[in-house]
Amino acid sequence: MRSEFDYPCIFLWKLMYRLKSEEASVIPYEEVAARLSTDIKTGLSWKEAEIRQKLYDFNEFIVRKQQSLWSKYFEQFKNPLILLLLASAVVSISVQQFDDAFSITAAIFIVVTVAFIQEYKSEKSLEELNKLVPPKCTCLREGNSETFLARNLVVGDIVLLSIGDRVPADIRLIEAVDLAIDESSFTGETEPCLKTTAPIVIKGNGVSHMKNLAFMGTLVRCGYGRGIVINTGISSEFGEVFKMMQEEDSPKTPLQRSMDSLGKQLSFYSFGIIGFIMFLGWIQGKPILKMFNIGVSLAVAAIPEGLPIVVTVTLALGVIRMAKKKVIVKKLPTVETLGCVNIICSDKTGTLTKNEMTVTTIITSELYHAELTGVGYNSKGQCNYIGQLDSNDEPMINNQLHDTTVQINAVKRVLEVGCICNNADVIGGHLRGQPTEGSLIVAAQKLDMYGVREKYHRVQEVAFNSDQKMMIVKCIAKFCTTGDEKFFVKGAIERVLNSCTRYSLNDNLVPMTADKKARFLREAQVMGHKGLRVLATAYGNKMEDLVFVGMVGILDPPRPGAAEVIRTLYGSGVQIKMLTGDSEETACAIASRLGLYAFGNTALSGEEIDRMNEETLQVKIPASTVFYRVSPSHKLKIVKALQKNGNIVGMTGDGVNDGVALKKADIGIAMGKNGTDVCKEAADMILVEDDFSTIMAAIEEGKGLYHNIQNFVRFQLSTSIAALTLIALSTLMRIPNPLNAMQILWINIIMDGPPAQSLGVEPVDNDVLKQPPRNVKHPMITKDLILNVLLSAGIIITGTLFIFMKEMSDNHVTPRDTTMTFTCFVFFDMFNALSCRSQIKSVFTIGLFSNKPFLFAVGGSIIGQIFRYQ
Repeated sequence: MRSEFDYPCIFLWKLMYRLKSEEASVIPYEEVAARLSTDIKTGLSWKEAEIRQKLYDFNEFIVRKQQSLWSKYFEQFKNPLILLLLASAVVSISVQQFDDAFSITAAIFIVVTVAFIQEYKSEKSLEELNKLVPPKCTCLREGNSETFLARNLVVGDIVLLSIGDRVPADIRLIEAVDLAIDESSFTGETEPCLKTTAPIVIKGNGVSHMKNLAFMGTLVRCGYGRGIVINTGISSEFGEVFKMMQEEDSPKTPLQRSMDSLGKQLSFYSFGIIGFIMFLGWIQGKPILKMFNIGVSLAVAAIPEGLPIVVTVTLALGVIRMAKKKVIVKKLPTVETLGCVNIICSDKTGTLTKNEMTVTTIITSELYHAELTGVGYNSKGQCNYIGQLDSNDEPMINNQLHDTTVQINAVKRVLEVGCICNNADVIGGHLRGQPTEGSLIVAAQKLDMYGVREKYHRVQEVAFNSDQKMMIVKCIAKFCTTGDEKFFVKGAIERVLNSCTRYSLNDNLVPMTADKKARFLREAQVMGHKGLRVLATAYGNKMEDLVFVGMVGILDPPRPGAAEVIRTLYGSGVQIKMLTGDSEETACAIASRLGLYAFGNTALSGEEIDRMNEETLQVKIPASTVFYRVSPSHKLKIVKALQKNGNIVGMTGDGVNDGVALKKADIGIAMGKNGTDVCKEAADMILVEDDFSTIMAAIEEGKGLYHNIQNFVRFQLSTSIAALTLIALSTLMRIPNPLNAMQILWINIIMDGPPAQSLGVEPVDNDVLKQPPRNVKHPMITKDLILNVLLSAGIIITGTLFIFMKEMSDNHVTPRDTTMTFTCFVFFDMFNALSCRSQIKSVFTIGLFSNKPFLFAVGGSIIGQIFRYQ
């Protein structure tokens, strides 16, 4: 009988066959094995694996071939402002102005090199995805357990998983014993996902419902398992994230777009005016060579070669200031862009919340209500006993000592069961185990309940799973002579109550009634609507005869100060939108606590986003502040829709699932402590302390930087226009030029350089920080700026011409006349620089000595002017 090896086409097709995650999750694993031609007990043979390796390629992410470093470098010269400066340098060389040509060329290479380095670093984000593939994995080959490089894994391999392993590929599980996998970096959900092997009957949205699959890059928290590799590398679920990151390009920042536009405008108007002056002089019969020299000098004066340097230096200083505030900015223009951001899309878990589960509420079977203070995995905090709940769920306050003692004992019973039915440890503020169980240990420590588990010897454990929804431990008291067994249970309140026949009432056991069950369920619902995860606890000698003792409400607490920062951002015109993988109930409750969700707001699910086209999403998105059950593709759609509505979008995140949206957003903001490497590399800036409040400081810095750059542009343009107009008027009036070519160059290079650059470090006025985000549709050169420029230029021109005409009263131009005129122009320009420190306030209001570098620059320029004529 012929085997499939005798039919190469059929054999190759079977080898290259792939299963999508959705398809693999709804069929039995035996059928998956059959479709992928693999043996569950022995795995693949080495020969077959070698053949598949050639067909499927290696289990890694291959970054598409990039341009050479040289081509990337020369691409930076395509910037219009850089091309304009290059033209200026060529013209300077042609008239033997080598010192000017050198300074312009140096400016060009400084700016181009900085831009190249920043772009090169940003492209490393894709390469970081390879860190998701562990270096080694354990696999069955020919019936033997083998450990080898994970990049050599192929579809159909049988992979073994144990605690601490990072899943090396997308795997359909065929065995899962207490297997819990941390998928938070992918789905955004805090709790590890408990895995099963049964086919999924009810389909859900995203990957979180696929309980029988383990995904590449996720981490095994507890238990062990075995599964069939269904997809590797680029074909995995994380491969989809990789492909999206490759397809998306980081948008140009508003400042870069403004600089491009400014360069084109300056080149058009400047060369037009210079051409007119040269043509007019030629008609008047002036020497062509002299007019050419004047034209070149004016070209150099008109082109702000200091602008790229000032922008670069100003942004670099902003980066340094942000570093002191524990914000790492990876791209220089990012700092200024923050001043334009009007919407921040924030991930919930780990960004707005601490990602540290905390017990905040305890309700006992007696309906005593207690609240715990303090957050995180430390024992700082206390238990406040509110009282007993009445029929309207309101606490009846009672300060009698007896009642308080009873309440304390009742609360301790709840936490005692929670600690015994628990596998976590919290030592020195560090959690070992699941976050939910860790929160119970910490709550007990706040009541000085140490060593509770030491009283019992555990005989048996039934782990929590998605079907049973309870964890059960069977114990024997260590100091009990009878050896009676006792069960301790925690889990979903519906399942726990179904096993309870009695409940505890002040040290007495009372039969459970239907009304009492309904009341306990109602209290659990109230806690659920507050965004709390509810766990019920019970104990008993038999599983069919348990005693209900109460329930706890567990919260992933908001970050300290997050709500205040959100209010401040709203006040300054910045909207916040929360994106999470959590359920609608939890997401809206947390958003309400943070002040993000109120009457009139709506919440959108990932499933709803899938059903919308781009136009519908653009219409719906402005009124939506909460997005729940969202995947990486949903986050990308949200960011794109907001950008198409004309918004400048900042995106915060800490997981791999945030990487694509971080790259696409105008500003990607990663968490430094809990953020993944992929997230940090894709982002434009990193919050070292994961402190959401530092975003506010970064936005203020961005507003201030743009304000300073605009002040520089105002000063540079007023000087250039004054020089151009002065020469144009003298040509029209048929009088000698007040300034010669060398004087124009001196004004441009020596006088404008240091004072102009010192404007970039001007301390920012608080009134500027209170302004709403800058509208990026408005050009850098606004009507107000033009009026200021024309007014300043008019004063310089009038004063200089007056001195020149007065000195030239004998109709004969002497060296003294030009020196007086030149010096007058310089001093007018210095006063102009002083007024350019602020567009809305006088120098006396902002403080004459508040910008010391400016004073040194102006003083140095004046001294240079004096020495020039010594």
